[in-house]
Amino acid sequence: MSNRILAIALAIFIASPAMAQDLTYIKAGRMVDVVDGQLRIDQTIVIRGDRIERVGSASGIDIPAGAQVIDLSNATVLPGLIDMHVHLTGDPETQGYANLAASVPRNALFGAANGRRTMNAGFTTVRNVGAGGYADVALRDAINNGDVVGPRMRVAAHSLGVTGGHCDNNFLPAEYGAKGGGVADGPWEVRKKVRENAKFGADLTKFCATGGVLSKGTSVGAQQYTLEEMAAIVSESHLRDRKVAAHAHGTEGIIAAIQAGVDSVEHASMIDAEGIRLAIVNDTFLVMDVYVSTYILEMGESAGFLPESLVKERLVGQVQRNNFRKAHEAGVRMAFGSDAGVYPHGNNARQFAYMVEYGMTPMEAIQAATVNAAELLGWPGDADLTRT
Repeated sequence: MSNRILAIALAIFIASPAMAQDLTYIKAGRMVDVVDGQLRIDQTIVIRGDRIERVGSASGIDIPAGAQVIDLSNATVLPGLIDMHVHLTGDPETQGYANLAASVPRNALFGAANGRRTMNAGFTTVRNVGAGGYADVALRDAINNGDVVGPRMRVAAHSLGVTGGHCDNNFLPAEYGAKGGGVADGPWEVRKKVRENAKFGADLTKFCATGGVLSKGTSVGAQQYTLEEMAAIVSESHLRDRKVAAHAHGTEGIIAAIQAGVDSVEHASMIDAEGIRLAIVNDTFLVMDVYVSTYILEMGESAGFLPESLVKERLVGQVQRNNFRKAHEAGVRMAFGSDAGVYPHGNNARQFAYMVEYGMTPMEAIQAATVNAAELLGWPGDADLTRT
């Protein structure tokens, strides 16, 4: 086994306090090599500090007497997984109008609990694509400082959106003056908002190119930002070495976002042949949450989803899954993203079965949540071990 396995940007395992020693050996009866797409037998993983130093055949690596050894000879070792579309500070039990009762500090505490659930589910890295009040920045920093348990995070802070659009707060009447923290209109205003997010700790930019399912009063397929505004968001973000994720359900908004140069399109429900072609030409990732529709439609109003949201989900849910198959067959690069936070955290892996049902092999689905996601994060060579 070569050192190519070191090219993944995630943990081979979830670390425990005992692993803080300088050198640790893991005996893996079977190991999923996500780079080569192979299942390797009888492997040894050598950890120095918090980095993978070497991976190879057990017969080729001597374990010194007295060394710290974790014996997984009867297990299959899978790399820690990456979810590229989560909302850790979101509580799935407070949908619709119930969201108004959750303060920023309360959402941050939701995040602390959800981070642990996500780690326990095997997802050791996440991309948090939107949170109010910089709660996700605070959560990321708390995890990095060892204050709370959670996955390695990249965070978007406030999602950018047009006035009255999917990323705005449309639940209250005008006299309350409610407004989403990322609302900005026009090329220079969106540039300013990117700069503001960066100032207060955002690692990436997320913007809403179209309407959405769970927002009040938006058409799920309608484009919101103009191409000029999208291009300004992308330009300003890339100037600051930050990748850009575009929420986009509708066909025209997807195309415009890709033309603007985004790094990934989230949801991509109504992508057509031209959108697929452009994604391939521009090397754009699709992050399609093909499980969450099942949860939304099964839970319905009991979870607080607005009636109009259920109507919109019935419009796009199966369309998205069919287009997932088409995009995969065409060769579009795809990364795993679940939209956890709309449904309970810790259930992220439920999406794998849907990815396989709609065209991927099991290995391709795992690679979407490992090497593909690591590349989209911009961490293809960092074999970080998740902390306890």
